[in-house]
Amino acid sequence: MAERTPLLFLPGLLCDERLWRDQAEALRDVAEPYVADLTRDDSVGAMARRALALAPARFALAALSMGGYVAFEILRQAPERVTRLALFSTSASPDTPARAARRRAAMSSLRHGRFAGVTKRLLPQLIHPDRVGTPLGDEVRAMAERVGGEAFLRQQTAILGRPDSRPLLASITVPVLVAVGDADVLTPPAGSEAMHRGISGSSFHVLGRCGHLPAMEHPSKTAALLRGWLADD
Repeated sequence: MAERTPLLFLPGLLCDERLWRDQAEALRDVAEPYVADLTRDDSVGAMARRALALAPARFALAALSMGGYVAFEILRQAPERVTRLALFSTSASPDTPARAARRRAAMSSLRHGRFAGVTKRLLPQLIHPDRVGTPLGDEVRAMAERVGGEAFLRQQTAILGRPDSRPLLASITVPVLVAVGDADVLTPPAGSEAMHRGISGSSFHVLGRCGHLPAMEHPSKTAALLRGWLADD
């Protein structure tokens, strides 16, 4: 049996190991999966250090949304350890002032009340509207409840304090996959395409009828993209 590639998965905001469950299982013949815990720290620097402590000496790195911000930080801290990079539903740019204000408002609301998790109003921003009333919607909401309010505050603090990663893009030389859902309203396709243009030799994929969570909305297609990426020399 061929040696499996160590593959470190980085979840997004209010996500846990469930996010990447199907890909970790589907790729076990070619990859040895690790899923980082990004719920315990309030800076991308600390998140990256915790993830690096979990990972073997060299590894492939797959990240979604907030996980992408941590992936860029891993590349700043230990670029020699990353053999390839997959970026789903993320951005190299900092928040716009309006987006940052919405984050701070959500944090303030939580500090003065009960953690609401992923509400019915918020769910259409995370998954395609066609899936809101399905069991997948319930899974996304349950995942957020497991992560909880205190971790949400830490994660939002880390996101607000993250550096601009656009200057890093030109220095990335490992095989890179950039993917995004066609209906992603949080990190729209145009931002992913710009990131793809900034990384020489990267591949770019848009998943149809997909929101912000392709790993859960299109588990088989996401696994297939990752399988091709792992085989890319």
